Formats: sequence, structure tokens, C-alpha cells
Amino acid sequence: MRLSGTEESGPGRSSAEESGGGQPYDAVILAGGRAERLGGADKPGALVGGVPLVERVVAAVRAARAVIVAGPPRDLPGVVFTREDPPGGGPVPALRAGLAEVTSPSVVLLAADLPFLEAAHVAELLAALREGGGSAGAAGAVLVDDTGREQWLAGAWRTAALRAALGAYEGRSLRGLLGPLAPVPVRLAAGAAPPWFDCDSIEDLRAARVRAGERRERA
Repeated sequence: MRLSGTEESGPGRSSAEESGGGQPYDAVILAGGRAERLGGADKPGALVGGVPLVERVVAAVRAARAVIVAGPPRDLPGVVFTREDPPGGGPVPALRAGLAEVTSPSVVLLAADLPFLEAAHVAELLAALREGGGSAGAAGAVLVDDTGREQWLAGAWRTAALRAALGAYEGRSLRGLLGPLAPVPVRLAAGAAPPWFDCDSIEDLRAARVRAGERRERA
């Protein structure tokens, strides 16, 4: 199922030079999880710094030619919405649904709960994808955290490589799908708020709100 937030063009489509270094890309944001550790709450809609998590992630890919959210429709102008089958079926079916809407040669794959991811981080992932892997080129580039762990929902990929991998994959693990593609690891300075920080629990959400400078935490 495909729905559009509005009939407007995608966020920041006229400013591709700003965040992609001129490299055309689409973005797929996975926002259809069940959020069991948040008691089934609407995690993508949770506020950090007064802005829903999913909107913060959409802002980080404002230079994408198309922004595709795999999850329930929301009032986000220019965003294309699609759903995995069945809804809540997990990240691999959600990626499959999102990738069906991608037309650019490169795609940025992100979770919807990364409150501190910024356009500059996306640009570094795309640069690593473009430059990495030697003459053959890299299939992908993924963010790694300060422990060296790959963040599979914070990466940039060659669309053709991702489609080929999905076509041959019957499992349910995102790591099982993406790991064999040997993506380039991208290590970024954490700064005050690590771009890989995700909000999996109430405690994570409270910590994100504190980092964002909120005076009062919301449970």
C-alpha cells in the first residue's frame, strides 16, 4: 500500500547539493515497529525537543529525491508512505516495501527513532558509499557506534545491491541480510549527542529529551 503525505515535492528536493554532495539518493525510514519496550506506544510520534522522532529523521534526509516511510501514514508533507505485509511484520518486510518505491541509484536506510541524526551525518554515509570499497565500489556504508558495533538502520546503500540481496534472502534478520554485503564502516565523532543514539525504551526517550535540553521529561 502506498500513500503520499501531500502532492508536494519531497523535502528539500531542490537542495540535493547540501546533504548528498550532488549524489542522487532516496531515503527509506522504517517506522512500523510494535515498540514493545515502550508499551506499544507510538514511538515514531514520541516528542524529543518538541518534535516527533520521525520528523527529526525526515529532516536529516531533506535533500533526498524521495523520502519513503514504511509505517502508518502521518501528516508529513512530501513523504511517501508504504506498509509492510503484514503490518508489524518486522524490518525486512518493511525494507522490502520501502525499497519498492525507490528510484534513485543510492538509498539511505534509517530507523525512525534517531533523534540526533543530522544531514551532515547522512552526507558522510553517502560519501563513504561513493568513495569506499576500492575500484569495485562498496555495496553500502553503515554507521558504527563508539563500541564498533554496526548500526544497520543508519546506512547508505547502492539500490541495485540491496535489491539483489533482498531477492535472494528468506530470513527475518536485518543483520543477516546486510552483513554479507560487507559495508564500509563509518565512524563519526559522537559530540554532545551521538547520531547512533536510538530510543528503544522509556529510559532512552527520557535521556534523549535531556540531551535535547528539555527541562521536563515526559514518560
